[in-house]
Amino acid sequence: MSDPVLVERRGPALWITINRPERRNAINEAVIRTIGRGVTEAQGTDGVRAVVLTGAGDKAFCAGGDLNPTAEGIPFVVDPANPRNYVVDLFKLVEDCSLPIIARVNGHALAGGLGLLCACDLAIAADHATFGTPESKIGLFPMMILPYLMRTLSRRRLMELCITGDALTAAEALEAGLVNKVVAAAELDPAVDDLINRIAGRSPTAIRLGKMGFHAMQDMSMREALEFAQLMLPMMARTEDAREGMRAFQEKRPPNWTGR
Repeated sequence: MSDPVLVERRGPALWITINRPERRNAINEAVIRTIGRGVTEAQGTDGVRAVVLTGAGDKAFCAGGDLNPTAEGIPFVVDPANPRNYVVDLFKLVEDCSLPIIARVNGHALAGGLGLLCACDLAIAADHATFGTPESKIGLFPMMILPYLMRTLSRRRLMELCITGDALTAAEALEAGLVNKVVAAAELDPAVDDLINRIAGRSPTAIRLGKMGFHAMQDMSMREALEFAQLMLPMMARTEDAREGMRAFQEKRPPNWTGR
């Protein structure tokens, strides 16, 4: 039996691939836990500058929770005696990740799969992919992923998706802000590689502190965010990367980032 998740170093990126194409890359507890270990591994590995999350094959990025009644885990089931959900654990881990996480959307991103997509920092999709929350068709609502959906889509577009269960095309997902770019399937890997290389050419320190500030500010009031920003910027300016960036700019040369 093949591994349900593949974790592989490819140059400056760690690729995490949900390897269940026969189940449309559906997620269960084993899949979620392994994705989490991959994210943790990436942050502790020298030279890794980004994480890529994708699915095996060309049919589905992730079709959501594994609804097979014989599956060991279903994302929306919670033990009343221990109401901690492993999907929430992963989302918290992703939220705290210091590296950019790229969703390589090779096919349909549905239900919990759409939540995984929205939790990523960046997303590039193949033009045949579809995006949706079909939970209302089986008597549910996308409750677990709603916090990320609310931060990614407009209120009315999100309510329409959740209530009707209808899906968006890749072009519609781009227009709605769900993804950064849509390309032909044959161009998906070159587009992802290009994005990784651009990330690798930027300051690791700036990205790490920038992500921290971004996630902190999104839940602050305007006044709180401005107070936070005026403390963060001078601190960032004192880092080795900021000083190297300034020197390189003055000397008209590429910077030599240390990540400090």
